[in-house]
Amino acid sequence: MMREVKRFVDLTADETSDLWFTAKKVGSQLERFHSATSLTFAIQDGPQAGQTVPHVHIHIIPRKGGDFEKNDEIYDAIDEKEKELKQKLDLDKERSDRSMEEMAQEADEYRLLFL
Repeated sequence: MMREVKRFVDLTADETSDLWFTAKKVGSQLERFHSATSLTFAIQDGPQAGQTVPHVHIHIIPRKGGDFEKNDEIYDAIDEKEKELKQKLDLDKERSDRSMEEMAQEADEYRLLFL
């Protein structure tokens, strides 16, 4: 059974454990797939923290040396993308960043990592 949880603090102990176990598994595969050397895991828990999609989720970002001039600029980049998404959602615009075909292709590539 799946339930929607708005805030990280509202997860049960088992859900918290499952979330981080899954993030670890997905992160290790994404790091290898993207030939990265590190990962950034980020949770924005609540609107004042930048959460625009109202359910618990973790951003898993493969990282490479030199991907940002200053390492912590990753948080500015996340914040900027979240603001763009919020604006798109608030204006009820259909996201057009990528086509369905592009997203399906990406999902198919990632799915192979877990077979």
